[in-house]
Amino acid sequence: MAANGSAARRDRIVRLATTSGLASVEELSRQFGVTASTIRRDLAKLTAEGRLARTYGGVMALTAHPEASLRQRTGEAFEEKQAIARWAAARVQPGETVLLDAGSTVGALAHELRGSRHLTVATSGLTALQELADVESVHVECLGGTLRPLSQGFVGPLAEAALERLTFDRAFLGTDGVSVTEGICEADLRQTRLKELMAARSDHVYVLAHAGKLGRRPFHTWAKLPPGWTLVTDAGASPDFVHRLRDNGVRVELVEVPAAPED
Repeated sequence: MAANGSAARRDRIVRLATTSGLASVEELSRQFGVTASTIRRDLAKLTAEGRLARTYGGVMALTAHPEASLRQRTGEAFEEKQAIARWAAARVQPGETVLLDAGSTVGALAHELRGSRHLTVATSGLTALQELADVESVHVECLGGTLRPLSQGFVGPLAEAALERLTFDRAFLGTDGVSVTEGICEADLRQTRLKELMAARSDHVYVLAHAGKLGRRPFHTWAKLPPGWTLVTDAGASPDFVHRLRDNGVRVELVEVPAAPED
């Protein structure tokens, strides 16, 4: 529990630094109710991981974020991702053809779909492939293409060509950031191009993103999605941000995260 608490605190520090720009050790110590030395250890770890850049007396979020690997992202906001994945899995109906993007939250959705029957799943992500490879009741198609090691997803002309030959009842996309005006953010132009094609080939488009990704702009490459797409996030999302998304025609689903059991 203590380790999970430390990880959650570090995730919140990154979110605060990203939105506020600068937070001192003393401010963070007061806010989280821990000692200054604990905060300094948190900052040292986050700096070593490349998630923050240090300044004298404090910490500043990176303006040009190094892309985190899928393994690094898997433990971030774990409970929120699981709750979002369960909500998304409940939308999938028997007999549908579903498209799964790469990413840790979509990978959690693939795990939830292991009990499905008469389902066709196409995916660009290795995590989804690994989750569903041994499930006989789910027919799996791999888009193929060029593998990006950091995201563990396929991109490029071959993946795009495969999409041109398929249509989908539902597409579930991951993202590194969500903007009210720009759409969804990724590190690589090939990723955003593929996401736009995925959305264009699908009847219903869902973006799965925990609240910490809302309003984030870690990279400069964006995917514009068709009107009426659905953001699935957790109930910790900023009400103002949710309101602005809805004003822009985005459907927003807020998923409650079950409280952790007491010791």
